Amino acid sequence: MKAKQIPGVPQQEKGSFHDTESFKEYSDAQLAFSGFEILKGRFFDINRWQEFGGKGGAKFKHFDQNGTPVNRIPKEGDLIRIDIPGPGNPETKGFDWVKIITLSNYFLKNDELENILMNCVPTSPPSQKENGHIAHFYSDQSASVFSISRSATYIQMSIYGRNETPNMKTNLIGKIRNFVIAFGGMFGISKTQWKNFADGILEF
Repeated sequence: MKAKQIPGVPQQEKGSFHDTESFKEYSDAQLAFSGFEILKGRFFDINRWQEFGGKGGAKFKHFDQNGTPVNRIPKEGDLIRIDIPGPGNPETKGFDWVKIITLSNYFLKNDELENILMNCVPTSPPSQKENGHIAHFYSDQSASVFSISRSATYIQMSIYGRNETPNMKTNLIGKIRNFVIAFGGMFGISKTQWKNFADGILEF
């Protein structure tokens, strides 16, 4: 199986990948539009994401680029702190971090189709930028793209993982931890968790 070619999603070149998608169908365009407005509210409320992943899922916290907690619509340059189930990152008090590098909104066919993409990459935590270590189990070459979209008959939540290789730019304990988690991701464990999240955010 090959990674899907999605506009705005990086090309898959190495490591593992996943294409995780969930849909909610509607009988007409107005209902789909109304459903998408609800989905947008949930999608942009990063601090609530853990509610949609189900019991035992990852916890998310939204920060601005300076490391200050925020509760607003995300912007490019913002940070997301992730607390995944299992062993935490030994260098960063148990957390993994990503940065939002692009946030885009596309309209097609006279606004009948809409797509919002948020591209996130592993990054250093705001308090430890000086050591240059990426605080994530995947390397800085990987990407996670979160996408929501609508048409006249459905709305969709998607997560696309690309170029997922273990992060080895850390201490020995961190290398072992990152390899184990990345290895699990290669066998679909992370996709299962993202699928639960995608299904959960559409349950309204």
